[in-house]
Amino acid sequence: MLIFGTHDEQTLAQLEDVATRARRVALMADGHVGYVMPIGGVAAYRNQVSVVGVGFDIACGNCAIRTHLRAADFSRQQLLEFADEIADTISFGLGRTNKSADAPVDHPLFASPAWSALPDHDRERLREIARAQLGTVGSGNHYVDVFADAVDDHIWVGVHFGSRQLGHAIASGFMALGQGRKWGERVPEKEVLLGLDSPLGERYWAAMKLAGQYAYAGREYVAHKVAEILGGEKLDLVHNHHNYAWEEQHSGEDLIVVRKGATPAFPGQRGFIGGSMGDDAVIVAGYESPPGVVDDPIRALQQQALFSTVHGAGRIMSRTAAKGQRRWGRGPRKGGAITRQMMHEWISARGIIVRGGDVDESPHVYRRLEEVLRDQRGTVVVQHTLRPLIVAMAGPDVVDPFKD
Repeated sequence: MLIFGTHDEQTLAQLEDVATRARRVALMADGHVGYVMPIGGVAAYRNQVSVVGVGFDIACGNCAIRTHLRAADFSRQQLLEFADEIADTISFGLGRTNKSADAPVDHPLFASPAWSALPDHDRERLREIARAQLGTVGSGNHYVDVFADAVDDHIWVGVHFGSRQLGHAIASGFMALGQGRKWGERVPEKEVLLGLDSPLGERYWAAMKLAGQYAYAGREYVAHKVAEILGGEKLDLVHNHHNYAWEEQHSGEDLIVVRKGATPAFPGQRGFIGGSMGDDAVIVAGYESPPGVVDDPIRALQQQALFSTVHGAGRIMSRTAAKGQRRWGRGPRKGGAITRQMMHEWISARGIIVRGGDVDESPHVYRRLEEVLRDQRGTVVVQHTLRPLIVAMAGPDVVDPFKD
């Protein structure tokens, strides 16, 4: 068991519980409490997959595009206008409510035979919901960002979201089936391990991969759409899941590796990792041992971590603690630790333009990404540091149950 960084007792207890069933486990430095398996957790199984380990937002991940544009070419007023157009064009929440209507709803994934993994009675409903939500960003910590590269000033576009209601339905449905209940029935969140050589495991694996294709299509659509709004040509693209399971080999053993809020980081493999709405993001690559080095201690750490790294800065405050409790129904909240003034002071000091967002996504509720990366002890190398110019998120009035 490898643990990067420092964590609270509940997070460590969750990891220890998962370790009683997994072949190997690790915890990244951005870890915090999740459903059964901690966010930032990595667990490897023999020919089994953990439904709750992959989580409800199957294939949540990050996508970043580097453009030919440079931040210095744009005035503050132009950036403000870009921010408004992004907010007007990209849809947050449940459906495509904004003016962009060119999402790839005819994508080949909608004709994939993997849809047969879903129950006959619910398949077409979920396919149509998926079409309606393709290219929507959701709420919570999901975002669209415009960055400036700290070294060469190139503008990057970054997005973070997953498979929306499709992924949530797959996770919930197979969790119920794995507990001997009916698809669509509400069941406790507990670890259900499905053997990949069982009919149910085969169906879940196919459905999970379908959700992965769906998330990739949505993120790349949104990232390209924002680059188009800016007038930018794509020079580079970095794309990765961080709520997913992979078939991998480690130390000569074939394993199913589940990463829940953790980014794959094999030597040389790149990933895009966001901070908070008020902090830098980074493009990283897995550490590569120098030629001829055999006993490399960092490579040994990578192996223990199942070649994984952080997916973000990591929460240190719950949404309820940040926003406070509602006293009467949906009335005013009381007792929140973070105010909108605190949030605005942080982002204003850095000159960041924000559209949407709420205090439960304020920089105050996150660790600092620089510290989290340092706690990963050299297992990833920062290739680009990205300074946020524009952050677009769902506003506090957006209701979306499929945000995380």
